[in-house]
Amino acid sequence: MNFMATKPPSLPRVPVVQRPSTPEGDASVVLERRTEKTKPPQMYQVLMLNDDFTPMEFVVVVLQEFFNKDREAATQIMLKIHLDGKAVCGVYSRDIAATKVDQVLDAAHKAGHPLQCVSEPVE
Repeated sequence: MNFMATKPPSLPRVPVVQRPSTPEGDASVVLERRTEKTKPPQMYQVLMLNDDFTPMEFVVVVLQEFFNKDREAATQIMLKIHLDGKAVCGVYSRDIAATKVDQVLDAAHKAGHPLQCVSEPVE
């Protein structure tokens, strides 16, 4: 006896389309394969919010470390956060964006800063 740990894969269901009978009386069956298009995943933007207590240099270091920004790009984003109250640090899939937010919040908490970071869907 052979036992399998899993059952063999099943084939996808294909709808059966029957054509009307021909004058000779024989009905033919035609199978159509419909391709399904999957949508790309919903993207999320990671935003860092301004506060009056977190040092600007810490924000630059966080942008370099967790968002792979060079010094100049990190400084530009930090200034945008400071002047506009928030700025987009990056755009990622949902799970990666959530991980980035957790990394930033954890680093800020360990350093004793109240820096806030959130993710929201891109429209």
